[in-house]
Amino acid sequence: MTPPPSLLPSEAIATRALSVLEAAEQRHSIRKYQPVPVPQEHLREMVRLAGLAPSAFNAQPWRFVAVQDSALKAQLHEAAFKQAQVLSAPAVMVLYTDMEDTLATLDEVLHPGLPEERRAATKAGITSSFAAKSEGEREAWAAAQGHIALGYLVLAAQSLGYATSVMGGFEPEKVKQLLGLPAHVSIPALVAVGVADEAGFPTHRHGLDRILSIR
Repeated sequence: MTPPPSLLPSEAIATRALSVLEAAEQRHSIRKYQPVPVPQEHLREMVRLAGLAPSAFNAQPWRFVAVQDSALKAQLHEAAFKQAQVLSAPAVMVLYTDMEDTLATLDEVLHPGLPEERRAATKAGITSSFAAKSEGEREAWAAAQGHIALGYLVLAAQSLGYATSVMGGFEPEKVKQLLGLPAHVSIPALVAVGVADEAGFPTHRHGLDRILSIR
């Protein structure tokens, strides 16, 4: 379905939103970007779609910071081992997860359709599930959930006509300090986002017989 005009990229990017199938088949990592800003409404739509990802307990522990400021990107570039796409891309999405905040705001997690008599028990059950875990274990669990949202994010970006590059190479503590993030959070990935300025390598993946077993 074609999104409303305010969410359509310019003609230089795409003339229509791609389907999930098209986005998945066309997406590959890009490290050189055109100096074309990514409008805030497009960033918000990417995150809205990423936020539709499933998570255990519906915890939704993911959080996003969209870095567009040139000076801040230059500092992020240093923290990301000087990967060129951090400077080249007009926006870098920092995906982090915060289980402490999630557990402190469980009323926002519980579905509004849940009967009142079950809300307290459900909330207590979720709290109990994490009570015996260390802070590190809770955040590692949250980061695993965050990777689900990461997949949604890059497909959402591609569907709107934007290329991406997912980066796992960076110094988390430096990134937290730069963005003023709490010390306990995990950062699954940085994602460069923008209009591609190179073709990049064609997608190369295992065949189905290598990765699928049906029993």
